[in-house]
Amino acid sequence: MTVKRTPRILVAKPGLDGHDRGAKVIAHALKDGGFEVIYTGLHQTVEMIVQSAIQEDVDVIGLSIMSGAHLPICDKLLRLLRDKAAGDIMVLVGGVIPSRDIPILKKIGVKEVFPGGSDIHAPVNFLRRELNVGVTS
Repeated sequence: MTVKRTPRILVAKPGLDGHDRGAKVIAHALKDGGFEVIYTGLHQTVEMIVQSAIQEDVDVIGLSIMSGAHLPICDKLLRLLRDKAAGDIMVLVGGVIPSRDIPILKKIGVKEVFPGGSDIHAPVNFLRRELNVGVTS
């Protein structure tokens, strides 16, 4: 995928999880990395996230999930994106993600997973490579 404009990334916190420090730190790193970032705030439903992603014409949705509900949330989000003809929007997930769930997430369509402890620059570098923009830091 090559993006001709500044890539747009929607960072979202699905569900009732109230821990958003990590999402804000990643959003800031992405912005510093040259991406346009839209942060949805806390307590978003999957439907709200998909609607925002389509409305904002984003290239990527980055989900921050600390609640342990990453599998059903991602499955529902990816199905809804496909149903809304927006299946080309890349989905990334970060947060408390057990290593045993990473292959499952990738199998259902998550492009990359950044579990707790990942380098702060990992999502920036990943997206620069995937979207073919800029150089890695």
